[in-house]
Amino acid sequence: MNRRAAVTGIGVVAPGAIGRKAYWDLLSEGRTATRRISHFDPAPFRSQVAAEVDFDPLANGLTPREVRRMDRAAQFAVVCAEEAMRDSGFDVGAIPPERVGVTVGSAVGCTVGLENEYRVLSDDGKHWLLDHEYAVPHLYGYMVPSTLGVEVAWAVGAEGPSSVISTGCTSGLDAVWNGAMLVERGEADVVFAGATEAPISPITVASFDAIRATTPNLDDPEHASRPFDARRDGFVLGEGAAIVTLESEEAARSRGAKIYGVIDGFANRTNAFHMTGLKPDGREMAEAINAALRYAKRDPSEIDYVNAHGSATKQNDRHETSAFKRSLGSHAFDVPVSSIKSMIGHSLGAIGALEVVACLLAIDNQVVPPTANLKEPDPDLDLDYVPLVAREQRTDVVLSVGSGFGGFQTAVVLSGPNSRRTSSRT
Repeated sequence: MNRRAAVTGIGVVAPGAIGRKAYWDLLSEGRTATRRISHFDPAPFRSQVAAEVDFDPLANGLTPREVRRMDRAAQFAVVCAEEAMRDSGFDVGAIPPERVGVTVGSAVGCTVGLENEYRVLSDDGKHWLLDHEYAVPHLYGYMVPSTLGVEVAWAVGAEGPSSVISTGCTSGLDAVWNGAMLVERGEADVVFAGATEAPISPITVASFDAIRATTPNLDDPEHASRPFDARRDGFVLGEGAAIVTLESEEAARSRGAKIYGVIDGFANRTNAFHMTGLKPDGREMAEAINAALRYAKRDPSEIDYVNAHGSATKQNDRHETSAFKRSLGSHAFDVPVSSIKSMIGHSLGAIGALEVVACLLAIDNQVVPPTANLKEPDPDLDLDYVPLVAREQRTDVVLSVGSGFGGFQTAVVLSGPNSRRTSSRT
């Protein structure tokens, strides 16, 4: 039996776009969703820019009780999971609930809920001794990251394997692969996999200010995220979520489901080097890419598009440009490379799942999304970074990569439902 994991449903909550159609429209049109922070007064901070989601939980189908119980990150995830389930046409009652799994990624968990409660209990930091009686009854759920997986499982009726993956900024990619492996190994028939993050809060902004990782650009927030551009000066913090419905390719075809793409290959590596620093040669990312290609039984020349990590920091842009050259060889100069973080910012653990969805929609539409705001190319970077405007072209096999604090490096290979392979998988 062919147990390759196929994506049959997509759910998205993103800056500037809620729902998969609105999300693709934003990306393909090269529109940006970055702005001055509105969730709180950012005036005390060096970086005051973020990619925020305009999200009304009640308008998106959550009940007042669910809104009271869930952190913002959990709300995002549940709305995405429900959209992914509807999109896939999956009948909750069609298979035993113990055959339905969930895997959710997140780097910082329920940050907003935790910080809000601390501010209430401490009277904005005035008191060291906190009175727990002022806390909401669901505070424990904010403290336990597994809550995110639990909420998604409840929403889709899943009683099978469930997990929360937290590997920093590669969490989303790793969670999608973990879900794909549950399908490949036959441990679940359907898996809802993806990631969620709602980190735009004073504590997060202060933390990135401390290491000067985020942009200080206050004059032009809309164009502050500039991957591969000579003027780039740090990433833009974002938020959002994406969940996909995974099932075996054979099962999806037998029930006539729309297949956005299949998860072909995956690998991850760490650099054992530095918590936030990267080696300029990109060796560990290149090794992850090579291993993912081997798993997928794909030659580097088969890659039609590379979705870059593209965080808009100088060390990252140079690191992954080197990695693409090491892993793809001469083909690195021919394949288009772009970063959607130029439009929706960097939502930490969620961004990998949002990028997987962007790749699947690129395959579905045969269009490469652009790198917005790339007006002055860095002369030290010499690949095709698809500046400003989307490009219609063959997009059947896509490579998506992620790089995270702690040295995490992940690569995923995705292919279209009708893409031919160099050799059959066993």
